Amino acid sequence: MAASLLSQAMRRCSAHVCAAVAVRRALSSGAAAPSVFTRFLLKLSHYFYDVENILDWNGWLRTQAIIRKNRLFGYAQKNFGNNVAAAYYILTLRGSFRFAGQSEWFRPDSRGRFSYDFMSTPDAQIEEVDLSGTLINHNGLENLVKQNKLRTLSVRGCPEVDDWFLAHLHVFGESLVELDLSHCSRITVGGLAALQNLRKLERLDISGLPRLQNPGLVRILLEEMLPHCQVSGVEYEQGLIQPDSQEQTEDHHEASTHTGLRHL
Repeated sequence: MAASLLSQAMRRCSAHVCAAVAVRRALSSGAAAPSVFTRFLLKLSHYFYDVENILDWNGWLRTQAIIRKNRLFGYAQKNFGNNVAAAYYILTLRGSFRFAGQSEWFRPDSRGRFSYDFMSTPDAQIEEVDLSGTLINHNGLENLVKQNKLRTLSVRGCPEVDDWFLAHLHVFGESLVELDLSHCSRITVGGLAALQNLRKLERLDISGLPRLQNPGLVRILLEEMLPHCQVSGVEYEQGLIQPDSQEQTEDHHEASTHTGLRHL
């Protein structure tokens, strides 16, 4: 990734330098000074060159942050056990959780700092997890696969939750009861089909998924696939009646009304 960005930057730099050299040669050769428009374009090229480089580096840094946050916490698993490692992973993502048999939720503060009291019960498994708005992805799920009592999972508004993530949820097929996938912009119908492995699922929220073209139909199909699950966040008629079809129906109804009035 870094090599690719470097080569792109070198190509842009070469083009930018060539443009600047061409202007300097035109000035030194006694040719007419570049017009105001030409100077304006050169200034714009400087500006967008800098902005594009900043965006590229920001994208690269963000990718590295996602990889780092979702790495396997193998050292913690080896030295403190799977439950402590899973709890630590959740808190480093600024998520929250509750152990089975306990009422207390463990959460980081506004600065991301948290207490290590969860390490006092290494044998307790996690029952509820809220990772809303975090950078969790399918790689990060490897830190949670040993949580056999996980019943509730919320990934509401997580930008990295995609179809691959949903395909990896099968490991919780015998425990997961409630799942919140709302406002995850990368989820498609293909990913939702993988939820058929969650045989114990009772509640599913699919509101605000922009890649679903016919949310009402998707809800019907999900309820057929998971007959014991209550699917929320989408109405049955949502997306089933297209605006053009609805307008044609209204026009036809209006024309029929006028025809009937003329006969009267």
